[in-house]
Amino acid sequence: MQETVKDSSKETVVVAMSGGVDSTVCAALMKEQGYNVIGVTLQLYDYSDTTCDVDSTKRTKTCCASKDIFDAQTACNMLNIPHYVLNYEDVFKQEVMQEFADQYIQGYTPIPCVRCNQTVKFRDLFKIAKKLGAIKLVTGHYVQKKQGKFGNEMHKGFDETKDQSYFLFQTTGEQLEFLEFPLGHLTKQETRKLAEKYGLKIAQKPDSQNICFVPDGDYAKVVKRFHPHSEAQGSIINVETGAILGTHNGIIHYTIGQRRGIGISAKEPLYVCKLDAKTNTVYVGKYQNLLRDTFTIDNPYFLLNHSESIPSDITVRVRSSCQPVSCEINGNIVKLKEKISFIAPGQAAVFYYGNRMIGGGYIMEIL
Repeated sequence: MQETVKDSSKETVVVAMSGGVDSTVCAALMKEQGYNVIGVTLQLYDYSDTTCDVDSTKRTKTCCASKDIFDAQTACNMLNIPHYVLNYEDVFKQEVMQEFADQYIQGYTPIPCVRCNQTVKFRDLFKIAKKLGAIKLVTGHYVQKKQGKFGNEMHKGFDETKDQSYFLFQTTGEQLEFLEFPLGHLTKQETRKLAEKYGLKIAQKPDSQNICFVPDGDYAKVVKRFHPHSEAQGSIINVETGAILGTHNGIIHYTIGQRRGIGISAKEPLYVCKLDAKTNTVYVGKYQNLLRDTFTIDNPYFLLNHSESIPSDITVRVRSSCQPVSCEINGNIVKLKEKISFIAPGQAAVFYYGNRMIGGGYIMEIL
């Protein structure tokens, strides 16, 4: 790869490198543009007891930290840039994993990726990049930073199938000023083509889709490590009739909208509609019992500039994969223009004005 030198005194950027295709391509792009690039990888979790394929192009779509760190190091060596691995396991365990487990036993459906982005990935990496003399912290998120009338704005990624703005709703204005998202205008296919162009070995490496510290998808197992006595039996109750339908082995095994694995038989499909941690009760009902249009959010935050107010014509996503729905906000109460399903306490409600992400909050109570 030929380097395009901008001037004799190159500016420094730090690239947050996970070992995946996206962050590695970011490093290559920054290198090509003539920046002094430093790759930084955060070791967040010990996967020494997790089995993974040594070939990163063939293994499953879960994360394996030791192999990812190796891939990041290999890419940095190929790009001839320095690479630092920083151990943040204790911080990650306390601020992300512990909170995840604490929320689960309270009946919430937590979203740790948001918490991770706002703490160790942005807050702590922000400080590290500053100490290294960087002018930018570069990440592989599929979002776009654009200049609006009043300053920086965060917009959805061009490829809506890869858009990650939902997970970045707590980004501050100061952080957004310092951040750079080189892939926001690309599709995943275009990113992989760039990886092939630069001769990167991980060009076809699969994406990590599960929560990084729950590679097998067994959330309850993680919760039990922090709360060994979290499997107390309780009642499964029909949300309409109040009839007891069965017994469960801990609300940590359930989430709003769940249909399979409830542990009871019925003539028609039943869904988990509500979890009551105080009474250790799982409420189930028909699909229409999931349809709601009003909920509260905790400490809503808006990524707006000083001269801006919340637009009137906004939409909200209540899960990362759901379609935006028109809504109104009154304090911490969100009213949807139509009833939708699978609104779960603990998930994020993220607001948009067109393609611009303007903020959000955590869902607390379904009204």
